[in-house]
Amino acid sequence: MSPTVESALAFILFLPSFAILGALYCMFPRQPRSAWRTLADLAVVLLSGALSIAAMRWAFGMVAGEGRIWQQIVATLLAYGVFLALLTLAIFVRARLLRAR
Repeated sequence: MSPTVESALAFILFLPSFAILGALYCMFPRQPRSAWRTLADLAVVLLSGALSIAAMRWAFGMVAGEGRIWQQIVATLLAYGVFLALLTLAIFVRARLLRAR
């Protein structure tokens, strides 16, 4: 397997889950819907994905000597955890901003 694909495998495998969670984050709550909110939601999802990839690559290199399967496990867990943590934080921030408006 190509080293590039191998190091990105964790993100590739979770991409459908990330897409579903990102879509749900953008869709709910349905109101109020404004241009700033749409752009902010998309920015949060893209930032979460980018930081998830960065965390996955860091984790893949961190456990390089522990065996190939552990590289994938740790990278997957960290990538998924970072994505969920950022979306959860963004949900609370967005709720506070929507209440203030």
